[in-house]
Amino acid sequence: MALTAKQERFVQEYLIDLNATRAYKSAGYSVKSDNAAGVEGHRLLRNPKIAAAVKEAMDKRSDRTKITADMVLERWWTIANADPNDLIYHRRVCCRYCFGRDHAYQWVDEDEYLNAVQIAQAMEKPIPSDDGGYGFDSTLRPHPKCPRCHGEGFGEIHATDTRDLSPQARMLYAGVKQTQSGFEIKMRDQDKALENVARHLGMFNDKMELTGKDGGALQVIFDKGMTNDE
Repeated sequence: MALTAKQERFVQEYLIDLNATRAYKSAGYSVKSDNAAGVEGHRLLRNPKIAAAVKEAMDKRSDRTKITADMVLERWWTIANADPNDLIYHRRVCCRYCFGRDHAYQWVDEDEYLNAVQIAQAMEKPIPSDDGGYGFDSTLRPHPKCPRCHGEGFGEIHATDTRDLSPQARMLYAGVKQTQSGFEIKMRDQDKALENVARHLGMFNDKMELTGKDGGALQVIFDKGMTNDE
């Protein structure tokens, strides 16, 4: 037997966002509440004829778009396993005394030192020393025996150049937002991606239990004539 007009409309609406509650209401069924629509919508999905129609429509759409369930599953899995440290991470770097000669203050280069000398002279302050030498590299790890920072250095947040992201990190990356205090790296929801994978593989046994007043049976009230087209 062919689907009724409302059942066909339900299938079409369900394919939009896979929301059985919304599809049930949009198909023209009259119902008193969203809970009731959800119950009846999922009941329709268990109808063999409707389930077959949904599968057939999904298969046709997959053929048209060349997008398969395996492709979506693989993307979710990649997002779930991507390393956030490939986007942004906390690191500890050396202080100015870590690698100076005899652990004295180290300058980047002579120009930096001479500029500091000029500032000190202008402010009539003691001339700084360059005993620690030049070549300070702010990206090095702290020296474990530094007498000034005791190997701790100081912490900083470092963001990766998004032009150089790996394919996995690029899937995790969801953009950057400028804030008053700097910027925020946005990421895809890895927990949700892993949940989607688990659901796709049938690892959850979800049950929806609806009860009425005081835990009793749920009473669903339909408008007259509604069941004629189901």
